[in-house]
Amino acid sequence: MNTSFYTIKPEIQKAAEKAMVLCRPYLERTDEITEYNQQKMLKAFQKARVSESCFTASTGYGYGDRGRDALDAVFADVLDTEDALVRHNFCSGTHALTVALFGVLRPNDTMISVTGLPYDTLQGVIGIGSSYSGSLKDFGICYEQIDLLSDGTVDFETMKQRITPTTKMVYIQRSRGYSLRPTLRAAEIRKIANLAHLLAPNCIVMLDNCYGEFVEKQAPGSLGVDLMAGSLIKNPGGGIAPTGGYIAGRHDLVEQCSYRLTTPGTGKEIGCTLGNSRELFMGAFNAPHVTGEAVKTAIFTSALYDLLNFGVTPGYDEERGDIIQAILLENEQNLIRFCQGIQQASPIDSFVTPEPWDMPGYDSKVIMAAGAFTLGSSIELSADAPLREPYAVWMQGSLNFHTGKLGAMLAASGIV
Repeated sequence: MNTSFYTIKPEIQKAAEKAMVLCRPYLERTDEITEYNQQKMLKAFQKARVSESCFTASTGYGYGDRGRDALDAVFADVLDTEDALVRHNFCSGTHALTVALFGVLRPNDTMISVTGLPYDTLQGVIGIGSSYSGSLKDFGICYEQIDLLSDGTVDFETMKQRITPTTKMVYIQRSRGYSLRPTLRAAEIRKIANLAHLLAPNCIVMLDNCYGEFVEKQAPGSLGVDLMAGSLIKNPGGGIAPTGGYIAGRHDLVEQCSYRLTTPGTGKEIGCTLGNSRELFMGAFNAPHVTGEAVKTAIFTSALYDLLNFGVTPGYDEERGDIIQAILLENEQNLIRFCQGIQQASPIDSFVTPEPWDMPGYDSKVIMAAGAFTLGSSIELSADAPLREPYAVWMQGSLNFHTGKLGAMLAASGIV
């Protein structure tokens, strides 16, 4: 069957039509969340009195940059926190997390991850299984870990045994990332934070918020989270921010993080914006809508591939905590064809054919599909997977639902 521009196999078109019927109530639920968060973002802009003068470039020390301060206020408001540090010179989400960790942890402090092993890129920062100079381990900061239960949920009973009044930080990774465990949702984050503060009243509950911004109505600052960090080339950059990251939380903690980013004493008062403010503001304003489009793409993809008899997680009818959709594609050939189909649906580099390659840090070949306006942008339609069992691919993003839906259908046409 032909659309106006693309050829879709009849069986895929039929399955897609059925998938739309199945997931329509959940698409509507997503639109309701999007509308709530979009109104909240608009109100934050108005409260911060954002004006065109906020887009003016500052240079040198960046003293008195109104736009920089207003952007911090916008993020603090929408994340329900006291303060925020939003900067274009955060290189990645991992960089923002690193500044936060080094900003508030001191020698002999203990950090406990209650969601198992953190992302690969953060393991070197902590000093897990590596000898990188300058890790937290190098500075005498102790790391402990509570593994998830067999069903991928948090082990609250072990938390009660391991967290003590001297524990300095309880660390949470919200997103499933590249695993098949469930992503944490607001209610679970609140439960972790409440228990942590009960067991260690002075501890810092820190959240890796990557992939989770604006997916739900509740923001982490209202759930008991003291400090969080994320990337602007994921949800909160709206597909417009070209780079950057944020840290948000309690005022005293954000101030400590700002001392790590710049210098003790100057903190947030310096740091020129070099003309990047307009894109960061525009990206933030569009972020709730774009995140909603990515979630709708994930819901449709889940429904479509469930109808095609592939394992999916989460299911199309499940509530979500992030934008990531995992699909179990059964074999190596399907993985490759799926990623090639996603690439064909991209606005950038659609003519490129992804191939598996030996990516540093992985014990098997990896295939990636991404035709993004911003290199590495996870809020734009992309997919990647290691070529190993259970042959799962992780798809995320899509600047709009219409092309995300098409991408899922083109990928399916390559497999079936």
